[in-house]
Parts: sequence; structure tokens; C-alpha cells
Amino acid sequence: MIRAYKFLMRPTVGQQGALAEMLRDHCSLYNGALQERRDAYRHSSRTTVRYGQQSAQLKDIRAFDLERQGRWSFSSQQATLRRLDKAFAAFFRRVKAEQAPGYPRFRSGKRFDTVDFPKDGDGCRWDSTPHDPVTRVRLQGVGHVKVHRHRPVVGKVKTVSVKREGRRWFVILTAEQTAPEPLPRTGSMVGIDMGITNFLADSGGEFVPNPRHGAKAAARLEAAQQALARCKRGSRRRRKAVEVVARLHRKVRRQRLDHAHKSALNLVRDHDFIAHEALRIRNMSKAPAPKPDPATPGGFLPNGAAVKAGLNRSIADAGWGVFLTILTAKAECAGREVMAVDPRNTSRRCPRCGHTAKENRPTQEKFHCVSCGHQAHADTVGALNVLRAGLVRREAQPA
Repeated sequence: MIRAYKFLMRPTVGQQGALAEMLRDHCSLYNGALQERRDAYRHSSRTTVRYGQQSAQLKDIRAFDLERQGRWSFSSQQATLRRLDKAFAAFFRRVKAEQAPGYPRFRSGKRFDTVDFPKDGDGCRWDSTPHDPVTRVRLQGVGHVKVHRHRPVVGKVKTVSVKREGRRWFVILTAEQTAPEPLPRTGSMVGIDMGITNFLADSGGEFVPNPRHGAKAAARLEAAQQALARCKRGSRRRRKAVEVVARLHRKVRRQRLDHAHKSALNLVRDHDFIAHEALRIRNMSKAPAPKPDPATPGGFLPNGAAVKAGLNRSIADAGWGVFLTILTAKAECAGREVMAVDPRNTSRRCPRCGHTAKENRPTQEKFHCVSCGHQAHADTVGALNVLRAGLVRREAQPA
């Protein structure tokens, strides 16, 4: 299996400048390759420039621009060209699927933050010994950069990436390792129902509160964004204001990730089987369609867009998609089983008699079956139904 590690780098002032130049030159290579593809298509719609042709030109590009392109790793430049090739492949896939195409765009130097090295030892070297307190990563054109390795790297390092986040630099490793020993069996099974009021409710009646990290930081973010809007473009004061806004967003993202990791870890440690709803989060957070007013040409009727915007903000703040991804990865490492089930009517079906009706849920939190009179918390009822549906689906799957 492949596991990723992310460590903080501690470069010197000179190394920070070299890292910034490396990003700048790879960004220039990306934009130049994109321009070549655009020009070829404009010249003739039948002319297609692919990765193999652009990679074959790298030798001449490096020889022509020895001071900039020639000082960096050949493999990392190939990886940058592959990124562009993947962007075009995704573009054509979306065109065939009749989705929003999203044609690849030129990258600004401020938005090009990652350089990949496809193989450890080719333009980069992860130098780490188990008992050495100082860890370094060697990067071609930069040198040996100190790394804050807060945990050991298990397995053989396959790829190395350098990423810039604000003023900080990180190294991201992928290591191939053997499958870990599964956790001891607990004999417990659980279904979870994710929501806005509570982050999740399980079939045992327990609740995990929603921390609402984005809502708590909304006032500070609003003030920082207003200060940014008042700054003159291109000024030093504006650059500082951008850093403040980015720093606040990064803090919210880290808090959300921390909460997702801890919640998923508790579930994986305590239960052998976990069932959850197969939520289509993108569809749930879509803006409502406009409603034309037939009485007024060019006018529109109220469609609840303001209320839906608040709900969409809460859904994004909860981070269900990130949590489910982390839960699946942790369950795989621990030897647990995770099952996604159809979420339809899970909060409207009575777990006692099976009666399904909209009237069974008179309020957001209350469940009261109109057939048998069973009462419970609506989220707990949903979690119970999710667990039962997950067990039925597991038994129906072929061995």
C-alpha cells in the first residue's frame, strides 16, 4: 500500500530564494507548453501536441536556457509536463461527458505552488536515518534542506514533492509499505448519519457535535477580506493583507482536518463494520435554479437562493467529503469494513415497524411514527436505518 507523509521544511534564506526560483521556472515551463498546444490547435484543429513530443523538446530547452531551465531536475520538468497532459485529458473527458469543460488555463507564479519528483534519487534524495535527529532532503539546484520530521517514515520512499503554503515550505513523500496488522476485532457494528446540527449521529444514540470552524472564523475572515479590498493592487500592503486572509483560511482547513481525523479514528477503533450514507455532496450544495416571472418579462420570482446559500455554506463547513475519505483510508489500514448505502428515506422510515412517511419527521430533530407511535431523535433513527441497509447490502454481496 502507498502512504503519504507531509513534513515542514526549514530552508535557509538562500534556499528559500532557490525554491522560489524553482517554482517560477517550472511555472514558465508549464505555461510555455500550454501556449504551444493552443497555437497548434489554432493553426489546425487536426494538429495535436502530446506529452511525448513536448518531453522530447526538454533537452533542447535546457541547453538553450541553461541558467534557468537547465539547473533543475529533468524528471521534475517531465512531471510538470505530465500535469499539463492530465489537465487536457480531464478537459476532453468532461467534454465527452457533456459537463462544464474547464479548458486548462495559464498559471500565475503565485498559484503554482508544487513541484513533483517522480522518483527518489532522481533529482532529489530523502536522507533519513532512524536515529539521526537531523533529517534533510536534497533537491537539485537547491541543496540539502533541513526537514522537521515529526514521525518516522515507514517503507521505501517512491516520490517526493515540494509544496509552498504561504511562507512555509513542505516536503510530501509517498512511501510503499506492507499492509499493517489489522486491529483486534471488537464485534461492534455502527451506522452513522451526518448532518449540520450534529456532525454525525451513530446508531447507538451517540452524537459528535459540529465544531463549525468556518462559522467561528467568519467574523475575522470578513474583517480581513474587507481590509484586503481597501488595499491598492500591487502594493506591499495588499500583499500582507493577502497573507492574512490565506493564513486564516489555512487555520480553518487544518482545524477541519484535525476534527475529521479524530472522529474517523474513534469510529475505526471501536467498530468492525461502519455504514454511512452515499451522499452526493455536490448536488446537495447546488444553487437553486432561477424562477422566471411570467407576468414580468426579464423578471424573476423569489427562489430561496439566500436561504440555500446559508445551507450550502454549512455543508461546506462540515467537510463531509473529507471526513468520508479519511474514514475509508483509516478503515482500510485497520482491517475494518466501510459500506455506503442509499440515503433515501433513512430519516423517514420507522426502525420499529418499517412505516415510511414524510409525516414521521415533524421537525428537524424529532421522529414520531404516525403508524406505531415510536419516538426518537431523527438522526439516531437515520443511523439505525443506515446500519440495517448496510448489513443487508453486505449479505447480498457475492463472497
